[in-house]
Amino acid sequence: MPNSIQQLGPSHSRSSILLLLLALFAFSPASPAQQRREREPNSVYAQRRAALAAQVDSPILLLGFTGREESSQSYLFAQEDNFYYLTGHNEEGAALLILPSVEKQSLVTNVTDTWTGPREILFLPARNLKKEAWNGPRLAPDDPAIREKTGFASVLSADTQLRPTVEQLAHLYHDFFTILPYEQENGGYPHEKEFAAWLGELAPKVALQDIRAKISRLREIKSPGEIAFLQRAIDLSVDAHLEAMRRMRPGLFEYQIAAAMTAVHLAGGAESEGYAPIVGAGFNSTVLHYDKLDRRIAPGDIVVLDVAAQFSGYSADITRTLPASGKFSPRQREIYEIVLAAQNAAISSLKPGMTFCREGKNSAYKIAFNYINSHGKDLHGKSLGPYFIHGLGHNIGLDVHDPGDYCRPLEPGMVVTVEPGIYIPEENLGVRIEDDVLITPTGYQLLSERLPRDPAAIERLMAESLTAAAQPPKP
Repeated sequence: MPNSIQQLGPSHSRSSILLLLLALFAFSPASPAQQRREREPNSVYAQRRAALAAQVDSPILLLGFTGREESSQSYLFAQEDNFYYLTGHNEEGAALLILPSVEKQSLVTNVTDTWTGPREILFLPARNLKKEAWNGPRLAPDDPAIREKTGFASVLSADTQLRPTVEQLAHLYHDFFTILPYEQENGGYPHEKEFAAWLGELAPKVALQDIRAKISRLREIKSPGEIAFLQRAIDLSVDAHLEAMRRMRPGLFEYQIAAAMTAVHLAGGAESEGYAPIVGAGFNSTVLHYDKLDRRIAPGDIVVLDVAAQFSGYSADITRTLPASGKFSPRQREIYEIVLAAQNAAISSLKPGMTFCREGKNSAYKIAFNYINSHGKDLHGKSLGPYFIHGLGHNIGLDVHDPGDYCRPLEPGMVVTVEPGIYIPEENLGVRIEDDVLITPTGYQLLSERLPRDPAAIERLMAESLTAAAQPPKP
């Protein structure tokens, strides 16, 4: 994704933006926070900050979400992923300052470091009892045991101490690291342009550098705690898919299957869905991000279910393809078995050093694509390769599409999806099978292994549920 530093406008424009940002930051009403079931120990977040500080020679300043990213009454606040990764703090209006490590700073010759303050500071809004009456207590700088709660030795007021601290550092450093304005499919960092303008107003001679790539690189390798959270999200997702296999019937609407699955997630402790549920029957099975969910499932339909839970902020990503009537037609089964064999071949190849690149001798994508392209034909006798229209997979974590370079060699501790698919609109036939995989030092571990993929096993489970549903109730 392209990154760009937006040019600041005239000084009066910068002042207007600054006033707007400060108003949003200091006076925005609190939003109900998304409940995180668990978080990692404070020491883990501290280790991440230390690892980041060791890579830079200038201060890092990040602004968390303000709670005003959405104005909907149904909005639940959830922290910006990078900010949460470094702090474990899931409340609005916070800021984070990290100074370079002492060792790193000693190597810098163009900076006179007379900073005698803390090497890292968490800034929190002051207590606001009126807001708390509506949305509950929030952590504040003057809370008893605030250090133990946050893991920061220094917690200061975002309202009164953030600006003077930044101004002081601007006299000592030529650069600041932050997350700069950029464009991407799913939106950007909160108030990115305003935040850059705010820093430009406080420190007009300071150059801004983007820290995103360095944080993203850390996020690619999951800690044991992150893997445990992902496994909980995966297990809940598996339970939901099993429920969908038991409930699937012609005559139901797509949204009814989605509702049954999300109910399993929530009852099991998920705080939300990892992403908007995708349940597509018939032609809708060929639409990758189909989200209307308003079609009545018809006899003979194939149904793609791409639905997964989020637990403690971490998102699973699992897809299964089911026959609506409980048994695949010969053509559906043919396409399904091609996708399954391609997925099995790709998964079997996974180990450190492999990639998801479309080219290269270590490409797991090529293994899957070549299998699909050499097995089966469309209605016109052409190869099926062109019907595999997306990549093989992606990293998962705090974001269902977590940071990760498709062409970067896999490393132990990465958690990725493997999701080949074939989508043939003219046949109303789409098949995708997606599982979540941990890369280990010697190969891989299939984290979603409990969920059946074999078509015979799927048909058997669906038949058992149909038989059970047909039995009269016991007296």
